[in-house]
Amino acid sequence: MIAAPCSSHPAFRHHSPMGRIFEVRKHTMFARWNRMAKQFARIAKDITMAVKSGGPDPGANPTLRRVMQNARAVNMPKDKVDAAIKRASGRDATHYQQAIYEAYAPHGVALLIETATDNPTRTVAEVRSILTKGGGNLATTGSVSFQFSKMGVFRLDPADIDQDDLELYLIDHGLEEMGESTGEKGESQLVIRCAFNDFGQLQEGLEARGLAPLSAEHEYICQAPTELPEEQATEVLTVIDKLEQDEDVQKVFHTLA
Repeated sequence: MIAAPCSSHPAFRHHSPMGRIFEVRKHTMFARWNRMAKQFARIAKDITMAVKSGGPDPGANPTLRRVMQNARAVNMPKDKVDAAIKRASGRDATHYQQAIYEAYAPHGVALLIETATDNPTRTVAEVRSILTKGGGNLATTGSVSFQFSKMGVFRLDPADIDQDDLELYLIDHGLEEMGESTGEKGESQLVIRCAFNDFGQLQEGLEARGLAPLSAEHEYICQAPTELPEEQATEVLTVIDKLEQDEDVQKVFHTLA
């Protein structure tokens, strides 16, 4: 998984010229095959929760449609996606509870740890153990979350897109920020952000234009990034990496610049 983005001063708003969007460093600290397995497991859980909430037909379930796009973005095989949908539709499908833990990594870096679990007792114990061993700690509710804004984030392949035209079109669909960034492999991406409450209408706007995002997620964008020397930043990223490898953790958002 990718360490989630952070922004103290969005690189642009919809009324500003196109530019580069500010994101935190992406890291790939654990083995590629392990990372891929974790991505597939995260998507499978997202599929289960989407099917349980809106049914197995992606045509009638925009959440499932979005998750299937994200599955393609991480190259999850279609047979695995279909199997996950079928499994989620069954009577014995696992019921996942979602929870967000607020925490601090070493050196005061704030974390939001998003989980989906069938055993919350196990999950909180594992999260606490990883944090403690890494020099961090769980925080009280509300002590960290105020440092983040929940936003809808869409990533598109910028090829053959008239960005100025798209920007003007999407303003009426809730666009707040739009700009250029890069993916895990250094490829160019067009990143579009909206307030989380506008996620659905922005998704509909892109679909009406025939644009299929590379991914469509909610992300917590931080407001005050923490600058650290490289050695200390590596300590923080090591803790984030261990959290992301935990089977119950879906995403980790942080304030490391």
